[in-house]
Amino acid sequence: MNKKSLSLALLSGALSSLPSSAFACASCGCSLSSDWETLGATSTGLKMDLRYDYLDQDQLRTGTSGITPQAASRLVNGAGNEEVEQYTRNDYLTLGLNYSVNADWGVAVQLPFIDRSHSTLGTASDGITGGPGGGQYASHTDSLGDVRVVGRYQGFSDDHSSGILFGLKLPTGSHTLTGTSTDPTAPGTVLLDRGLEPGTGTTDLLLGAYNADELGKDVAYFLQAMVQTALDSRGQYRPGNSVNLTAGLRYAGFEGFAPQVQINARRVVADSGANADLYNTGGTLVYLSPGVVVPLNMKSSVYVFTQLPLYENVRGVQLVPRYTASVGFRYSF
Repeated sequence: MNKKSLSLALLSGALSSLPSSAFACASCGCSLSSDWETLGATSTGLKMDLRYDYLDQDQLRTGTSGITPQAASRLVNGAGNEEVEQYTRNDYLTLGLNYSVNADWGVAVQLPFIDRSHSTLGTASDGITGGPGGGQYASHTDSLGDVRVVGRYQGFSDDHSSGILFGLKLPTGSHTLTGTSTDPTAPGTVLLDRGLEPGTGTTDLLLGAYNADELGKDVAYFLQAMVQTALDSRGQYRPGNSVNLTAGLRYAGFEGFAPQVQINARRVVADSGANADLYNTGGTLVYLSPGVVVPLNMKSSVYVFTQLPLYENVRGVQLVPRYTASVGFRYSF
């Protein structure tokens, strides 16, 4: 491995399979970069990444401001009274496999398992308790999510500093799971809101571009843009298109660990279709994501990252997290 490839690997070693959000909800999922370790590197072979993400959406927000449940219950949208949500807690476990065929070509596969708990007070709530006829429910699901397969080409220059990404998000996750109604007028099981299902039911096209290089001794940078758009709809639902932008820096001057930081920006269009939430999906989020990678030996490393909100502008009323935490282990075969 040459000096530049080693520098980029230290910069991003643990991030070879971090998942981007597969949901049109603006605040669902983690938007850390998934590609730093392999972009610009010329070594071949297989790399594995196992990562856990924790995301607790427990703050109601409308536009750029927070809103209380009581105030949310008094809002009216095009469908009637606003639904009041209590929380959505997400635990993601993602296995990433990344294979470099040669210095120019590679492919990554990401397999997420999602454990999610959700509670809503429905549309007849006073902001504290649910009311009859409000459609409120509680749910807990644990299931495989949507698998992502992303190829890359970085043979445009001798230093492999720039490249393109292309792939698909596949409809492997279920979009028909149910919850338990807490509405006294409609007991029993109910289908989850489509934005809460582990899968969208759609096949999505992924297209991106990147540039990764050194700024000077011990300092490197990374830039990436990724567009995601659904190629079809499923069950009268189509997730909104999204754009993810990432800029990052790392410092490799310390012995035994490499601090890193990213700025992650995400723009999501609202969902569409008769079974979509037309009023409370979509928005723009910007996060600061500091972290550290600790090499264990020449083949493996561990890492810890957190995402902290810098700017949040959501459409309608949505639950957002105070932070997102990620920890993982990476191994090169």
